[in-house]
Amino acid sequence: MNETQLIEGCKQHNPKAQKALYDTYARKMMSVCLRYGSNRETAEDLLQEGFIKVFSAIGSFEGSGSFEGWMRRIFVNTALEYLRKNDILKESIEIDNTEVLQEVDYSAIERISADELMELIAELPPGFRTVFNMFVIEG
Repeated sequence: MNETQLIEGCKQHNPKAQKALYDTYARKMMSVCLRYGSNRETAEDLLQEGFIKVFSAIGSFEGSGSFEGWMRRIFVNTALEYLRKNDILKESIEIDNTEVLQEVDYSAIERISADELMELIAELPPGFRTVFNMFVIEG
């Protein structure tokens, strides 16, 4: 099935199309959820909730623009709703209260792998991690 057939099948509540859509996009959407969730269990919950919202709202997708982008927006909004609901975004500090770095070693940035960078991002406090993701990843 191509993407258009999957979307049409999901609009008709076809379980096979829903499973195929899930299988096609779950991995990509899980990476979105992992960026916003504090741990794997939270990310898995966000993934399930996001797909429920996708299947509920798929009738509103009109085919203009990227379907994957439309889905990604739903998953990001689901994660942000979770963070707001749990007051996780309020646990940040004022930027004026942070330490000033003495000197940045830019050569270290060139040597870091993508996996190491993702681990470091995951260690950020939730508010900072969310802002980083919204600005750098989501644009």
